Amino acid sequence: MSTIKHLFDNNKRWADEILAQDPSFFKNLSEQQTPKYLWIGCSDSRVPANELLGMMPGEVFVHRNIANQVIHTDLNCLSVIQFAVEVLKVEDIIVCGHYRCGGIQAAYNDQSLGLIDNWLRHIQNVYRFNKKKLDAIEGDAERLNLLCELNVMEQVANVANSTILRSAWEAKQNVTVHGLVYNVHDGILKDLNVSVNANTK
Repeated sequence: MSTIKHLFDNNKRWADEILAQDPSFFKNLSEQQTPKYLWIGCSDSRVPANELLGMMPGEVFVHRNIANQVIHTDLNCLSVIQFAVEVLKVEDIIVCGHYRCGGIQAAYNDQSLGLIDNWLRHIQNVYRFNKKKLDAIEGDAERLNLLCELNVMEQVANVANSTILRSAWEAKQNVTVHGLVYNVHDGILKDLNVSVNANTK
């Protein structure tokens, strides 16, 4: 049987390092959760929200799924958004995709992987909506990068068109939705300049 003892060792070392820097960190963290950001990202293990933003636990509320999608029938994602907006009062929602995304590649190549095919169908719709623009690009790598970006833009629109955000903006709540792409080659985030708030929707 496989053992995960090393993970407990890693955890203890991590906690000790945090406490050495700030002895009251975990006490303060346990008493409140006041993140200003909701991160909707991909489940990919190479894209850790807190670390790549340079933030500590407690500073980012996180939802992750395959290919960072916001689908209007996904009650899990919508519940996270509602809690973040209505209870935590986050000020920024970040939808972040990443280049070399396995979900994007599988959808692009029309691979049959089982149950996930139904989930990836939404990305194939993004391709269909933008077929002329994507087909004008030579080279699969560049086309995949653009599809990653277009998928993020679509998900930003989905967040902005949700009843949750519409209600928040009608109530004059200060919350902005942003679209970013993370480059796994250099660790740098790219702003897609598609931010939406009550004044720009």
